Amino acid sequence: MRFTKPAWVQHKDSSSRDQAKRLSMFSCHVHPDGSRIATGGLDAKVRIWSTKPILNADSEASGRPPKSLCTLTMHTGPVLTVRWAHSGRWLASGSDDEIVMIWDLDPSAKGKVWGSDEVNVEGWKPLKRLPGHESDVTDLAWAPGDRFLASVGLDSKVLIWCGFTLERLRKLELHQGFVKGVCWDPVGEFLATSSDDRSVKVWRTKDWELEAEVKKPFEESPGTFFRRLSWSPDGAHITASNATNNGGYVFIAAVISRGSWTSDISLVGHENTIEVAAYNPHIFLRNPSQPVVASNICSVVALGADDRSVSVWQTKSARPLVVAKEVFERQIMDLTWSLDGLTLYAVSSDGTMAVFSFDPEELEGLAPLSVQEKYLAKFGFTPPPLPTGFSHTTQPTDQQMTPPPSPKRVEVQARAPSEAPGFDSSVNGLGGERINHLVAKRKSKKRVQPTFMGGLGSNIPSAMNPGRSNMQTSAPEPPSVPVSTGRSFHEVTGIASSSRIQPQTSTSGMNMHSPTSHSFGDEPMLVYPDSDSPGDLNTDVQISSLDTSGRKGKRKASAVDFMEDRPIKPRTLGGDRVREAVSIKELSSGFNPPGVAAFASTSIELSLSGRLPLSSLLNYVKASVEGTEDIFEGRNYEDTNTPTEVLFVSGKQTQWLDYLPTQVLALTATTSFCAAASQDGAITVYSPTGRKIVPVISLGVPCSIISSAKNILMVLTSSGSIYVWDIKKQQALFPPISVSAILGSAPNCSIVTASVRANGAPIVQLSTSVAHTYDSSLLAWTKLSDGWWAEGSDVWSGRQRGSQTGTRGIVNTIESAIAERLPAIDAVKERPSWWSDALTLGHLEARMYAAKSLDSPQEYKQALVLYAKKIADQAYRAKAEELIKELFGPVYWRPGREDSWSPTILGTSKRDLLKDVLAVFARSKTLQKLAADWQDILKKAVNDG
Repeated sequence: MRFTKPAWVQHKDSSSRDQAKRLSMFSCHVHPDGSRIATGGLDAKVRIWSTKPILNADSEASGRPPKSLCTLTMHTGPVLTVRWAHSGRWLASGSDDEIVMIWDLDPSAKGKVWGSDEVNVEGWKPLKRLPGHESDVTDLAWAPGDRFLASVGLDSKVLIWCGFTLERLRKLELHQGFVKGVCWDPVGEFLATSSDDRSVKVWRTKDWELEAEVKKPFEESPGTFFRRLSWSPDGAHITASNATNNGGYVFIAAVISRGSWTSDISLVGHENTIEVAAYNPHIFLRNPSQPVVASNICSVVALGADDRSVSVWQTKSARPLVVAKEVFERQIMDLTWSLDGLTLYAVSSDGTMAVFSFDPEELEGLAPLSVQEKYLAKFGFTPPPLPTGFSHTTQPTDQQMTPPPSPKRVEVQARAPSEAPGFDSSVNGLGGERINHLVAKRKSKKRVQPTFMGGLGSNIPSAMNPGRSNMQTSAPEPPSVPVSTGRSFHEVTGIASSSRIQPQTSTSGMNMHSPTSHSFGDEPMLVYPDSDSPGDLNTDVQISSLDTSGRKGKRKASAVDFMEDRPIKPRTLGGDRVREAVSIKELSSGFNPPGVAAFASTSIELSLSGRLPLSSLLNYVKASVEGTEDIFEGRNYEDTNTPTEVLFVSGKQTQWLDYLPTQVLALTATTSFCAAASQDGAITVYSPTGRKIVPVISLGVPCSIISSAKNILMVLTSSGSIYVWDIKKQQALFPPISVSAILGSAPNCSIVTASVRANGAPIVQLSTSVAHTYDSSLLAWTKLSDGWWAEGSDVWSGRQRGSQTGTRGIVNTIESAIAERLPAIDAVKERPSWWSDALTLGHLEARMYAAKSLDSPQEYKQALVLYAKKIADQAYRAKAEELIKELFGPVYWRPGREDSWSPTILGTSKRDLLKDVLAVFARSKTLQKLAADWQDILKKAVNDG
C-alpha cells in the first residue's frame, strides 16, 4: 500500500489575507473512470481535481495534466456532499444553502474563475437547480443505473428525484431528526437513510413505504456531523456509522443484515465516533477458484472516524486489513473508492485529503464488476419502468472506448477466476490504435474524431467497429458510461483529464504480474500524428457521454435537452421581445418617491415628519433570484403614456411580462415568488410563471425597502411600518409594526439595512451599531447584536474577515456588518476586574437568542458550547447547574404533557445538546463531579424512555 497527502488539494478563502489557511473539506467522490475527483468544502465551492498528479509523482512534478481542472461556484453555502452519477455524465452537489445542484459539461465555460486567479481547464455548467429542502443538504446518492437521486438534509426529509428528468418524485418524512446519510441497495430494491433520531430506516423503492427500522445499535450514539452509511456490493449488508456498544462507551460501525434487518456484527476498534463508512465497489471471493455463491463472497469496507484514523476491513476477517492512525488533525468527513477498487480517498475537516493506493495482492480475491452484475441478477428484482423515451443503454460507437489497461487492472483480471460468469479475457491487452482526424464542423470549428487503425481483437463488439454506423435514435441519451483515454494531454472531445495511473511502486517486496495476459476487453490507445503531441506524462481521458460533438456536429442530447427541445415550442408572454441595453438614469416625478435599497444611500435618515426618505425614481430597477441567473426587471418611462413594465428574464429569454398602472420603485424575487412595489403604495406579487398569486396589496404609502426569503415577503414603508407576509400561506405573520420604537433609542439614529429571514424574522440594523428583530411572542423589538460587546467580549469575531459572507452564519454576518461601522476600540482604557467575563457571557447569551430567533441551529450549538466552556473555565457552578436543568427539563417528561418545556430547540434535542455541554463541564476540575452525576442521570432517563 502507498499513502500520500497531496498538499495542493485544498479549499481556501481567496478573500482571506492568510492564503495558506485551509478550509474544511466535507465531501469527495471519484469519477467512475478514476480520472478526476470532486471535493466540496467550506468555501461554498465544488472543485474538480485530476487524480493522475495525486497518484504519480512524475506527473505531479511536471504539472501535466493540470492538477486543478475546474472550480464551480454557484452554491452560497458550504458544500456538504458531492456525488458523480454512475454514468459519469452528471455531478450532483448539496449545500447548506438548501439546494441540490446538477452539473453538466460545458466546453464554453473554460477560462478564469470570476473573482479569483484560478483558471478552469474544463468547464462545467449548472444543468438544473433542485430546490425542495428547507435546511442543509447533508448527503446524496444515485441509484443503480442512475434511475433515481436521493437527497437528505437537516429538515428531516428524504427527497427522491428522477435520475433522468430531474423532477421530484417523492418526499419521505418519517424521520424525527436530522438525516445525515443515505445509500442505495445495489440491487435497486431498497434505500437506506440514517438520522439523528438514532435510527436507520430502510425504504422500498417499489412503493416508497417503510420496509424496516433499525434502532438498537444507535440508542446511545452521540451527535456527529455526518452519519454516512454504505451498502455492500453483494447487497447483503449495510454498514452504518455512529453506532455504540456497552452503554455508549464503545464506538462501532453496525453491520445490518438484509432481510432480517438486524445488526449482529460490529466493527470495533475506533476510539471515537465513526462518521463515514464506504464499501469497495467490487465483490471479493474468499476462494477465487470456487464458484461465485453467497458463502464464497466477502466485501471490503473502509471506516473514517473522529479519532482521525481510517480503517479498512475485509468481512472474512475479524481484524482490519489496515489501520491508519492520526492521518488527519481533525475528524474524517468522507471516503470514496475508485471504481477499480484499488484506491481509497479520504477528506477531513482539517482541509486535507489522504490517498491510500493498494496492490491487488493486498486486496485478495477482487472480482471484476461483471461478476457482481450476474450475482445481483439472482435477486430477481424488476426495477420500475423508465420515463417514456429514456434509456441509459446505448450502442457503443467508435468514440466510446474503454481506457487502456493499467498494470493493476490486468493483475486483477489475471487473479480472477476464469470460470466466473461474464468474465472476458483477451490476449491482445492493448487493443487497437486510434488516430485523431480533425473533422470540420459548422462555423469553422473542428473536433478530434478518433478512428481505429487495425489491431482489433476478435472479441471487440461489432458495434465498436467504425464501419458500423447504425445507432439508437429513438430516444435521447441521458448519462452513459463509456470512456476513452489517450497517451498525452491533448484535447479530444472538449474535456481533458487524466486516467488512473499506477503510483510509484513500494519496496514491500510484493511481486507484480506483468500486464500481458488478460484484460477486460481490447482497450485502444490514442496516437497523435502531429508533432505537437505532448509527452507521456500528460494523459487525457475522453468521456464520450460528455462529448459536445456528435456525428453530425451537434451535441448529444441529454434527458433535460429532450424535454426542452420539443417539436412544438410553447409560447411565453413577451418571449419574442428583443432585450435592449438600458442606461440607468433618474426620472422626474410629481413627488420624490423612494428607491430600491440597492440604489439608495448606505444610511436611511428619518425625515422630520417621521417618514423614511424618498429617493430618486429610476428608469430601471432589478432583482436577481439567488442561486440562478434569473432576473426580475422593472422599466419606468418619462412619457406618462408609456406604461410601466415588469419582466422576468431567464438567460436571454423573457419568460413573462406585465404592465403596472404606476411606476415601480423596488423589486424582490425568490425561487417561490416575485414582488413589485409601486409608487402608489401597491405591492404586486407574482408566481415564477407570472401569475398573480395574492391580491394586489395597498399600503397607502410608498415602499422604502422590500426584502424576501423563500416564501416570506417584508416591506418597510416610508412611514416607518414593517409588514411581513407568508406568501405561500397568504397570511401576515404579525400586525404592522412601527420602527419608531427603535429609532427613538438615540438622537440622529438611522436605519442602515433591513431584511427578512426565511422564518419570518425581520432584521433591522441601525447606525448606532445595534441590530434588532421583532419577536411576535414577546410583542416587542429585541436586540440581536450590539457593538457594545466588542468592548470586552472574548468571543467577539465581528472584526474578522476570514470567511466570505456566503459561508458564514447569519449571526456572524450581522456582527461583521456592525464591526465595520465601529470606531477603533481603546485597548488601554482601564476596565473593572470582571469586565471581560461579564461581557463575554452576556455576548454569548445574546448570540444564542439571536441564533434561535433567526433559525440558525449550527450557530446556536456553537454559541452554547462556547458558553459552557466559559462557565467551566471560570467554575461558575450555579450557572452550570441552571443551564443543565434548562436543557434536561422535567425528569419524567413525556410527549403530550401540558408543560411549557419543549424537548427540542431549532429541531435539535435539548438532551443531545446537554451531552455536549456535560462533556465540556467534565473537563473542568470544579465541575467534573457535577458533570459525571448528570451524565448518569441522562443515561438513565434515555434508557427509561
